[in-house]
Amino acid sequence: MASSIERPPREGHRHRPPVRAGRPSAPVRARRRLPSVVVALVVTAALSACGVLGGGPAPDAAPEKAPATSAPASVAPAAGAPGAAGTAQGRAGAGVATTAPARLPGLGPETLGQIPGDTGQVVVVTGRGKDSSRSEAVLHRRTATGWEAGPAWPAHNALKGWTDDHRMGDLRSPVGVFTLSDAGGLLPDPGTRLTYDQSPGFAISGTGFEGESLEGSFDYVIAIDYNRVPGTSPLDRTRPLGADRGGGVWLHVDHDGPTQGCVSLKERHMKELLRVLDPDQHPVVVMGDAESLLR
Repeated sequence: MASSIERPPREGHRHRPPVRAGRPSAPVRARRRLPSVVVALVVTAALSACGVLGGGPAPDAAPEKAPATSAPASVAPAAGAPGAAGTAQGRAGAGVATTAPARLPGLGPETLGQIPGDTGQVVVVTGRGKDSSRSEAVLHRRTATGWEAGPAWPAHNALKGWTDDHRMGDLRSPVGVFTLSDAGGLLPDPGTRLTYDQSPGFAISGTGFEGESLEGSFDYVIAIDYNRVPGTSPLDRTRPLGADRGGGVWLHVDHDGPTQGCVSLKERHMKELLRVLDPDQHPVVVMGDAESLLR
């Protein structure tokens, strides 16, 4: 996908209160003004992960050359009390279950163990199959009586499906549990409590894998904390695991086709998710094909 890149304005950025030790939620920060050349590089890296680069999908065999580091992944595998997650309850638009389950269905013990004990919001993205680009997302909220599921939202993931060992250009989305701490987009903040970076650096044009227009795909994005530093703009290209492990994996507006690594939702669902996610609830996304999530 080709991107339309301008120098991002700084006045649209919001500042948040300081994070608690070890938590990525609601950081105080002033976004750095990036030179236009750096902005171009940042957006190029992000677009390549999301399947929207260079007038069409980025080629599979063009990874950045950078040495891998031994820094830990910026995921949230903190073993906590099972609070658990599951596949979509009420497929095809079903709503909240009559009785909130103590454990979210569809997630096995290994997956559940990666959800922090203080997490109160879990977005479960369940892929139709290991090699499928179709999935669905459900926001689960912890209540006094158990986990309450919202409606099932249709979603897209990467063209070739899912992987436990994501690599730059593999056209698969990473399986795992990841924190959600930062948001942004081309359009103004729709009312999120996450730190939001509005910037023309999120502009995008071109076509996707199925010839669909990519315009508007980054009107709203939420950074998935895979191989990134929480507390920074989604456009930040720091990769603790090294560039070969990919990055720029986002929740973003669906363009009616597969991505290169991101998860995409309809615009109305992205806006709803942005408005409801609360840093004080330490939200995470649990994502993968149904079989992998059952581990």
